[in-house]
Amino acid sequence: MAAQTRALLDDWLAGLSALRGASPHTLAGYRRDVAGFLDFMAAHLGGPPGPGELTGLGAADVRAWQAELRRRGLSAASAARALSAVRGFARWMAESRGIESPALLAARGPRRKARLPRPIPVEGALAVLDEAGRQHDEPWIAARDVAVVTLLYACGLRLSEALALRRADHPLPECLRILGKGGRERMVPVLPAARAAVAAYVALCPHDPGPEGALFLGARGGPLDGRIVRGLMQSCRAALGLPATATPHALRHSFATHLLAAGGDLRAIQTLLGHASLGTTQVYVGVEESRLMEIYRKAHPRARTGEADPGQGDCGRAAKC
Repeated sequence: MAAQTRALLDDWLAGLSALRGASPHTLAGYRRDVAGFLDFMAAHLGGPPGPGELTGLGAADVRAWQAELRRRGLSAASAARALSAVRGFARWMAESRGIESPALLAARGPRRKARLPRPIPVEGALAVLDEAGRQHDEPWIAARDVAVVTLLYACGLRLSEALALRRADHPLPECLRILGKGGRERMVPVLPAARAAVAAYVALCPHDPGPEGALFLGARGGPLDGRIVRGLMQSCRAALGLPATATPHALRHSFATHLLAAGGDLRAIQTLLGHASLGTTQVYVGVEESRLMEIYRKAHPRARTGEADPGQGDCGRAAKC
C-alpha cells in the first residue's frame, strides 16, 4: 500500500471512530475490506495505488476487483459489504481531500436476495428456556445458562450485549441501560422472570469477580465465552428438534417477531432492539406476513384445493372485498 494511501485510510478510520463512534470491530472490518481492495489494485495496476491512481480508476477496474471477490467464493452479502466500505472511503476522500474517484462512487454491488430473520416459534422459545437448565449437572452453571437465554429472549439482547453486563448490574433494574452497536445506548425493560433468573444464578455462583467483573462467568471463574452459549443452543435444539437456525441470535429475532405478532408498535420495537433505522426493524413485518400466508395456505379450503371461490370473481371488482 502506498504510504500516502495508507495515511488517508488511517485518517478516514480515525474520523469514523471519533465522529461516529464506530466500534473497533466495525473499524477492523472496514480496514480489512479497503486494504483488500488496495492490495488487489496493486497487483492489477502493477504497483501500489496512490491518490492519482485511485482517481484514474475506470469501471472495468472495479468490475475486475468484484470478479475476483466472486472467484474467491465470497457471498453476495460479503462482496456488497466490501464495496460499501470502499465507496465510503472514496466518498470521504472526495469530500475531505478533493480526491475524486467517479468509478468507485458509481459502482453498484451484486444483487442480494433478501433473507428474512428466522425466529423460533413461541412454544420453541419457551422450551429452550426450560431445556437450558437441563444441559449441565452443576447447579450454578445450569442456572447461569437459564439466565443467559432468558435475557436474550426476554430483552431482545445480542449475545455480546448480554456477556458485556457487569456484576455491578445485579440486581437487574426494571430498565437496563444497554450499550449496543455503534455506541448507541438504549433502555430495555427487564421482565420479572429475567431478573429472577439472574438472581438465582448469582445466588448459586461460587465466584466473586467484583463489581467490575463480568456478570456471566465460565466454569473457572473467567468471563463466559460466547462459544459456550452457542454450544448450549446447539444442544438445546438437538434435544428439542429445532432447526439449525435456532441460534442465540434467533432468540433476539423471536423477541421482536413475537412482540410484533402481539400488536407491538414497530417504532417501539426499533427502540428496544437499538436499530438506527426503522428499515432494519421492518424486516420483522415480512416475517409476520410470511407466517400469516403460510397459515392461510395450510388452513384455507380454497388455498388447499386451488378452486376459485364461486360468486366472488376478481377482488378488484367485488362488491364486498
